[in-house]
Amino acid sequence: MPPPLMELQSNQRYYCAVTIGDDAVISAFRLSEDRNRSLVGAILSKVVPATFSTIASFSKMIWRSEQTPKRKSEEKPQSFARASPLTCLKDHPRKGEKLTLSPSGTLAAITDSLGRILLLDTQALVVVRLWKGYRDASCFFMEMLVNKEAIGSGSSYYEPGKSDYCLCLAIHAPRKGIVEVWQMRTGPRLLTIQCAKGCRLLQPTSRFGSSLDSPYVPLEVVLLNGDSGQLSVLNRFLN
Repeated sequence: MPPPLMELQSNQRYYCAVTIGDDAVISAFRLSEDRNRSLVGAILSKVVPATFSTIASFSKMIWRSEQTPKRKSEEKPQSFARASPLTCLKDHPRKGEKLTLSPSGTLAAITDSLGRILLLDTQALVVVRLWKGYRDASCFFMEMLVNKEAIGSGSSYYEPGKSDYCLCLAIHAPRKGIVEVWQMRTGPRLLTIQCAKGCRLLQPTSRFGSSLDSPYVPLEVVLLNGDSGQLSVLNRFLN
């Protein structure tokens, strides 16, 4: 992120933290790269050592043979860094439940407790799309191939590259018994699949076979049938 306008401009890098929860559907904060000032650095430098110290003290207390008098613990202030709030979306009683990031991190799909799915632009911090009526839904970003006919009609063999794919969002609505695929950001619904009650959407943590020398491997989503155990990859081609 760019540095705050009213603060000293420097080479220090800033990051955006997007959170969801009970108090707000979406909240966004600006964090600094400086370990002594950022919230993440404060947690790593203060909370983690304190946790290990507590565990060590507890183990000594268990294995110590002689009794020692109890001492009143002294409270020491912790120098947590300040996280600057950027925006907040409160819509009680709605609560943010799940957050999924796109491969580039520029989009986030957020589900709430009352059946909405919000598509957030993480750079502008603006909700650019909204779906309703998707209770208990789960979302995954995937890539689908554009211009399938043009690629297949060439005389020579053509291996699709990253630019041949478009970003989409797969939504599993278990109460409706369907899986939908929508083109990002404001594109149409490309695919609808009827699925059984025990189905789930899954996504590999890594792209198998992806390297600098090998062809581009698109981001895929797998549909698991909980009753039969069958796995099927969602169609990567646009109809």
